[in-house]
Amino acid sequence: MPVLISTLLALALLAALKKIWDHRCATRSLHHAIQNHRPFLREEIAGASGRHWDELCADTNELIHEIARLQQLRSGQLAQLEATLGSLQEAVLIVDSNNYILLANKALQNIFPGAREILNQRLERVLHSGAFLSYVESVRKNEAEAQQEIEFADGNKSIWVEVTGSNVPQLNGQKDTWALFVIHDITKQKKLEMVRKDFVANVSHELRTPLSVIKGYVETLVDDHRDMPLEDRDRFLRTIQRHTERLNSLLEDLLTLSRLESINPGLRRESTDLSGLIAGIVEDYRARPASARHHITFVVDPAIGSLLIDPLKVTQVLENLCDNALKYTPPGSHIDLRAQRREHDVEVSVKDDGPGIPEADLPHIFERFYRVDKGRSREKGGTGLGLSIVKHIVQLHQGQVWVESTQGKGTTFYFSLPFRNGG
Repeated sequence: MPVLISTLLALALLAALKKIWDHRCATRSLHHAIQNHRPFLREEIAGASGRHWDELCADTNELIHEIARLQQLRSGQLAQLEATLGSLQEAVLIVDSNNYILLANKALQNIFPGAREILNQRLERVLHSGAFLSYVESVRKNEAEAQQEIEFADGNKSIWVEVTGSNVPQLNGQKDTWALFVIHDITKQKKLEMVRKDFVANVSHELRTPLSVIKGYVETLVDDHRDMPLEDRDRFLRTIQRHTERLNSLLEDLLTLSRLESINPGLRRESTDLSGLIAGIVEDYRARPASARHHITFVVDPAIGSLLIDPLKVTQVLENLCDNALKYTPPGSHIDLRAQRREHDVEVSVKDDGPGIPEADLPHIFERFYRVDKGRSREKGGTGLGLSIVKHIVQLHQGQVWVESTQGKGTTFYFSLPFRNGG
C-alpha cells in the first residue's frame, strides 16, 4: 500500500511538473511572438490548454495586429512627411516625446556632417547642445520663442543655426506628441557679421591714429604759429604731411579692396608677355633710391610666353610683394622674382632672405589689417591691406596665393595664374 501511494504521488508530481513546463514554454512562445510582432499560433502551446489560454492567445494576436497597424500607419505618416520635407533646402528634424529622432532630411546632414544614420537615436547623442535641448523642451511646453539662434561647438569651430520649432498635431491613431524643427544654417552670416564688425573697428582705429596726430599738430600751429620757431613749425608741417599721406594711402587701399570685392571688379584680361612685365617691374625698382642697396634679380621660364591676364592688377600684386620685401629686409638683402610653367598654371614667387615671419602669424598674413610687427609696419607706412589686395587679385584670376617662411632664413610669397595662353 505505501508503495502504491508513493507511485501515485510521483506520477502526480510528474504531471504537475509537465504542466508547469508546458505553461513556461507557452509563456516563452507568447513573449517571442509579442517581441517579434508576429501572429501567435495556438498549436505552439499544445501542452497548455483551457479556455483562459484560448482567450489569452486571441487577445495577444489582436494586440499584435493593432501594434502592426499602428506601426504601419506611423511609417506611412513618416514616409509622407519625408517625401514632403526631405527635398527642402532647410534642415528638418522630427522627434518624439522621448527625444528619439523620427525624421532628419539631407539638409540636416549638410549642416552637421556627423549626423548620419541617426534615425531612432536619442537627440542628445547626435546634437550636443544644452541650448538646443532646452529649446526642444520649451517647444513641447508651448513656451518657445518664434525663432532662436543657437551655437553648436564643432571642434575648434562653431556652427550657428536659426531654429523654429512647433508641436505636430496628433495624426490618426497617434497618441505620442511629435515636435518638428526647421533649422537654417546662419554660420556664414555670423562670420560675415563678425568680419564687418572687425573691419569697422580696424578702419576706425587706423583712421583715428593719423587724424589724432594731424588734429594735435594743427591745433598747436593755430594757437602758437606766431611765436613758434621756424624749425618747429617746419617739423610740425612735415609730420602733418606724412600722416596725411598715410591717410591717403589707407583710403586708396580701402577703395581698391572695395572695387575688388564688388560684383563687377573690372578685371580686364589681355594677352601679356609675363617676362616683359616682370622685367619692367624689376628695372623700375632697381632705379629707386630705396632699393639701391638691395640685390634684385628675376628668372622667367621661357615656356610661359604670353598669358591672358589683367596686366595692371598683376603688376599691383608684384609691386605689393616687392614693397614688402624691401620694407622688411635690411640693406644688402637679396630679392628674387621667379616664374615657372607648371602643368596647368604658372607659379610666380617673390623671395627674400630677410628676418622671416613667425610661424604663428603665417595663417593670418593675408587678413585685412593684420600685421606681424604692428609698430614697425606703421613706421614704414604700411596700411595692413596690401596682402589682402594681393589675395583678392589672384583669386579674381582663379589662382591661389600662399607663403612659406622660416624665421632668420627669409620669406617666399607664391601665387599662381591659370595657364591661358594669350598668343
